[in-house]
Amino acid sequence: MLRRSFLTLFAAAGLSACAAEKPPAPVAPQHTRELAFNRGGGRPLPTKVWLPTGSGPHPLIYFSHGLTSQPDDYAELLAAWADAGFVVAGPKYPHTWYKATEYIADDVVNQPADAQFVITELLAALGGLVDPGRIAAAGHSAGAITTVGLFSGARDDRLKAGLVIAGRQMPQPSPFAGPAAPLLFVQGKTDETVTYEEAYGAYNQVPWPKGFLEIPKAGHLPHRDEPAVVAATTTDFWRWALNGDQAAGRRLPQDATSGDSAALTSTF
Repeated sequence: MLRRSFLTLFAAAGLSACAAEKPPAPVAPQHTRELAFNRGGGRPLPTKVWLPTGSGPHPLIYFSHGLTSQPDDYAELLAAWADAGFVVAGPKYPHTWYKATEYIADDVVNQPADAQFVITELLAALGGLVDPGRIAAAGHSAGAITTVGLFSGARDDRLKAGLVIAGRQMPQPSPFAGPAAPLLFVQGKTDETVTYEEAYGAYNQVPWPKGFLEIPKAGHLPHRDEPAVVAATTTDFWRWALNGDQAAGRRLPQDATSGDSAALTSTF
């Protein structure tokens, strides 16, 4: 049943289209690093890290890419977070990134465990650059489903906040478990891959402080359709959720509605 669910959602709906167009040119923050991780010896997880200026410790945002994609496809958004003072790290998942030797859409179910492993390795590799008490997870599409998993059956209690871009609930018996953590959903209203109804259904299941950024004219790539709105809203969300910046929290409604291109519903 789980296999059928993922094949229906991803293959039949054409999720690979999220990487079919040429990705935008990478936007470099102050500097980046490439780290080579491998879970169990058979799951290579090369990870790119965007580093802010300053000695730290900084909050860590762990990012999961969509099917047939890679972290650099989201470089503009991830660099904006790094420029705001966050360490941002994203691996290439072994069976779902665009150059996977063996592409397996259903391998998404193994990615929450990959994420937990990479977060642990990042804390060891980056040392004092990262504050272990301020860790968040974010993702797009299949990566957003991976992120939901990290707050559900594969709950990682180290996570203090999460961002779900064009994501839905992963089929599992224990949705949104563990300690409370604010979650922000970003969803294009015209998305035909992960529908508005699926995303809002997942949002409705969240028992913690939550927000839903609806972008009426955006499709499956809201971060590209409305990059300024998504960057501003998500960056202030991280500042509020991870840094305790109350002024950033108060800016969220204004960030979301700038240009009259989006609307925010929240319980923050």
